Amino acid sequence: MIKSIRRFLGSWVAWVAIGILLIFTLAAIFAPFLASFGMNEINLHNRLRPPAWMEGGSWDHPLGTDELGRDMLTRLLFGSRSTILVGILTALVSGSIGITMGLLSGYFRKLDMVLMRIADIQLAFPSMLLALAIIAVLGGGFLRLVMVLGVTGWVGYARVVRSEVLSIRTSEYIMAAQTVGVGSFRILVKHILPNIVAPAVTISTAQVAGAILAESSLSFLGLGIPPTIPTWGNMLQSGQLFMGSAWWISMFPGICITLIVLSISLMGDVLRDYMDPKTRDS
Repeated sequence: MIKSIRRFLGSWVAWVAIGILLIFTLAAIFAPFLASFGMNEINLHNRLRPPAWMEGGSWDHPLGTDELGRDMLTRLLFGSRSTILVGILTALVSGSIGITMGLLSGYFRKLDMVLMRIADIQLAFPSMLLALAIIAVLGGGFLRLVMVLGVTGWVGYARVVRSEVLSIRTSEYIMAAQTVGVGSFRILVKHILPNIVAPAVTISTAQVAGAILAESSLSFLGLGIPPTIPTWGNMLQSGQLFMGSAWWISMFPGICITLIVLSISLMGDVLRDYMDPKTRDS
């Protein structure tokens, strides 16, 4: 175990990913204290002001302003809160549904056929297309977006957890617990659930990154979070008409999305290698 921890902490990839995630997390938490302006504070006299290092820029607005004169740095800080929160909450919703479905499907064979056929039907529809269709009917909004992305993303958890449960349920200690009369719920919670934490954590990292990309895409299309709440996707959408004259409006949120998704993906790869029982103690 100690060797595994040393190997994890000795990975420069892990430290890079942790550093990037820590920066964005602190920025999201302390956004009200770091920002010099209101997140929707409009000043038309300062509209389309370039970043401070360019001609015409000012250090009052280090990353420039958008088409309404709103400070870009302020909106990036507040946008990180919405974007990261969508990713985390989506992973929690889809993880809760998927792990529950996977446990039930893998342990109770009578439910397996029904639950897995439901999963197959959902897999027949691209998740992004399904989310687009549901949001187009129900409308956007923070909570709706989280629920839609969460409900459309549970299948990955369910299929992996099911396969793990199928291999664990035939173990000697599970059969011994069944022999002495331990209830199914207790077996699932006390004996099987702890053994699927590793794959669930690995899937959740990919789910967070995917949810951030999905939120950015839907907000860019005008079907996500309302423009009154700054997100990096909304900022991309508002800057698409000014790519030739004010590239910074789209460039900076695009860089933020790239960095956080890349760091989460790298962290997921490191966690997968660390938590894999075949390699972690080698």
